[in-house]
Amino acid sequence: MRTDRVRENITGYLFILPQLLLFLIFIVYPVFEGIRLSLFKISYTGETFVGFTNYMTLIKDPVFVKSTMNTVIFVIFIVALTVFFALFVASAIFDKNAKYVSLIRGSYYIPVMVSMVVMTMVWSFLLNPSNGLIPHLAREMDMSSINLLGNKNTVLPVIIFITFAINVGQAIILYIASMIGVPKDLFEAAEMDGASRTTVIFKILVPLVKPTTTYIIIMNIIAVLKIFVVIQLLTGGGPNNSSSTMMYYLYNNAFKYNQLGIASAVGVIMFLITIILSIPQLRAMFKN
Repeated sequence: MRTDRVRENITGYLFILPQLLLFLIFIVYPVFEGIRLSLFKISYTGETFVGFTNYMTLIKDPVFVKSTMNTVIFVIFIVALTVFFALFVASAIFDKNAKYVSLIRGSYYIPVMVSMVVMTMVWSFLLNPSNGLIPHLAREMDMSSINLLGNKNTVLPVIIFITFAINVGQAIILYIASMIGVPKDLFEAAEMDGASRTTVIFKILVPLVKPTTTYIIIMNIIAVLKIFVVIQLLTGGGPNNSSSTMMYYLYNNAFKYNQLGIASAVGVIMFLITIILSIPQLRAMFKN
């Protein structure tokens, strides 16, 4: 009996062994290698151990400080907008006619299916100050020429809106699927008790889809921390580093300035920030 159980366990481990090896090679090993590289100064001739010098250099670099602040702003506003807007749309349509729900889901999910590069290029065309559609309409209405991406006061809100608009469809799909799975008996009981739709949403729906909310928050935190394509194609970190992010700063140091040690240190800091921001959400999920 015990031999059969051991044999079954070994069989199970053999089945997951390929996936486990891929996980160790492409996920675990790069994490530890990144931590190791962050402690070295790397050049074409070799590696020199410098301890935490790379981290001290980052702290003293105003561009990195600005990039970190921008990243935090992006995370807070994009995640908040995504969660609240997706909840609003999903709770408004989840119990409507199936064809209507499918139309709304498809409409919001189209930007998610399209490549981020393509969507960003579309927005780049729309916002181009010389021949873009939005500046052209502004000039037609006798408004002054606008350059939303070239103004340090407007560039962050514009990037926040564009990233939110591209990514919110996935959150809406997840919320609708989660709400459709809520037992109908709860709604019928609430209706018999005279509960309003607002009460049903905030007292029944929102608490029951909390695991989905936790998942959406964590996944969006990770996605926004890695925001790069939008910055690269729309602003290049400008004007005057006003839209630079940690990921864009990492890219510049790794591939433009050949500062692999500095870039690795940025990666480690981003990894720690992701863990710190995700822990409260994970604790709340496991408590339930």
